[in-house]
Amino acid sequence: MYRRWRLTILTVAVILLTGCGVSVPADPQGTLDRVSGGVLRVGASPNGDWVKLPSSGEPTGTEAELVRRFAAQLDATVEWSTGTEHILAERVEHGELDLMIGGLREDTPWEKHAALTQPYTESVDDTGKKHKHVMLVAKGENGFLLTLDTFLKESEGTK
Repeated sequence: MYRRWRLTILTVAVILLTGCGVSVPADPQGTLDRVSGGVLRVGASPNGDWVKLPSSGEPTGTEAELVRRFAAQLDATVEWSTGTEHILAERVEHGELDLMIGGLREDTPWEKHAALTQPYTESVDDTGKKHKHVMLVAKGENGFLLTLDTFLKESEGTK
């Protein structure tokens, strides 16, 4: 009896301790590890004050500046790609980009291609309707997404 009880306790302890080494949430493709101290690949689609694409140089605008600050927090450099929402969303889906910006709203059709951040800010259109804004990341890269969501939440009052 004592031996069986000891074996049960030992089995439970092994199961619990084995789980301690697992990092949750995980990034199956290792995005957060790769980007930290490395390169953050960002797609930028023009959309008003959110993202502006000058004739030369890097994107500007509210979201471009947020991305620069996020990259600095990760000690990463930003590698910019520009294009249409459709092309950039597909590139996120295929793992060619880590993040996409473009003044996207939470009802974006690109949710089929990528994961959305939590809404991090709101805007009001000409009719007075409020819209919540998000960014896109690759599906399944939950560690990266959580880090970005945390950054956006902390940056909420500093835009």
